[in-house]
Amino acid sequence: MGHIARQGIDSPLHLKSKSFAVAIVRMAKQNNDWHVNSLFQQILRSGTSIHANVRESEFAQTSPDFITKLTISLKEANETKGWLEVLYEADCVDNSTFNNLYSLCKELIAILVASIKTAKLNSQLK
Repeated sequence: MGHIARQGIDSPLHLKSKSFAVAIVRMAKQNNDWHVNSLFQQILRSGTSIHANVRESEFAQTSPDFITKLTISLKEANETKGWLEVLYEADCVDNSTFNNLYSLCKELIAILVASIKTAKLNSQLK
């Protein structure tokens, strides 16, 4: 079975998910409160997993595999959005950081939803 080229390293999804992962890492590095360290570990895992699964989708072997990887990214983005809300409402993340990351996360979710819909449509047309 041949490799299916989908998203490249220059795609908006690739670039945005990578910059989001970097921003999440930077935010987590600033946490000095051991009381909420486990929460920052959770958002670090989910926030960076979005990009990891986007990268995996770039070398998917089949259309269903591609869709699955993007769907996992979408689930991770939704989880990350939830952790951002919790951390913000618990006063663990400042307003500026929250607004920036929350906006980026919502943008990633929109791109992922659109990409999954397109991939499903394209796989039905074959």
